[in-house]
Amino acid sequence: MADTVFLLGGDLPVGRLGLGTGGLVGPGFWGPRGGRAQARALLRTAVERGVTLVDTADNYGPELAEELIAEALHPYGEHLVVATKGGVVRTGPDRWHAAGRPEQLRAMCEASLRRLRVERIGLYQLHRFDPAVPMAEQLGTLAELRAEGKIRHIGLDTVTAQQLRQARESVPVASVQNPYNLLDRSSAEVLGLCEAHGIAFLPYHPLGSGALTRESAAAVTAVAAAHGAGPGQVALAWLLHHSRVLCPTPGTGSSAHLTENLDAAALRLTAREMALLDALA
Repeated sequence: MADTVFLLGGDLPVGRLGLGTGGLVGPGFWGPRGGRAQARALLRTAVERGVTLVDTADNYGPELAEELIAEALHPYGEHLVVATKGGVVRTGPDRWHAAGRPEQLRAMCEASLRRLRVERIGLYQLHRFDPAVPMAEQLGTLAELRAEGKIRHIGLDTVTAQQLRQARESVPVASVQNPYNLLDRSSAEVLGLCEAHGIAFLPYHPLGSGALTRESAAAVTAVAAAHGAGPGQVALAWLLHHSRVLCPTPGTGSSAHLTENLDAAALRLTAREMALLDALA
């Protein structure tokens, strides 16, 4: 397997298996899920287990996930990187609206700084390109925030290969967050670009929104049985083996599920097992 640590932006080390925080808020990324104390305990457990990359967004809740991170983990440890996102507004569960005007992006970033209680965000990702705003204006705002010391590295969420190429002409891109898992390789071209340029690829839906654990293929079941593991653990281990730039951040609201996910880092898949799993797509 490739190294367990990735240098984000070439200079910021993070463990390749992190934690997403969408599972700490309600269905459709809206409202609370369970009690705040339970969410804070899960975040602390993840860090105690060695997680150094926590992935969130200002609109999870909205605002709730960032607040929980600060409540649970501030002051942050020296090696902990909290990655957040801006660029969309929410009007309800699973309702997303691009908001990429410069004044909107600046206000979102500064609000995240306040909620997370930091002076600089380690990784700030543009959640969506706003089709109504020139790309240069959106990236220019992020570049200004970086120059001002408010963000350290810039990332992009949900981009095409062409958009990534264009963006790299304007700003250094440290990360991409696109769908990618055992059953969905639709972002293979984007992954190839990330590999070529040392860009972290944070695959969202790394477990296929549960499809891999509910409807696991025979190959996944067989590999899982050989390792005494679950299908979800095999799916995460496959990502870690598949490419050195893949940094999955599976989300959960369950302590048991968190432990299961983090234990996936210990799986060592053979070349034959990787070939079986590669063939699924």
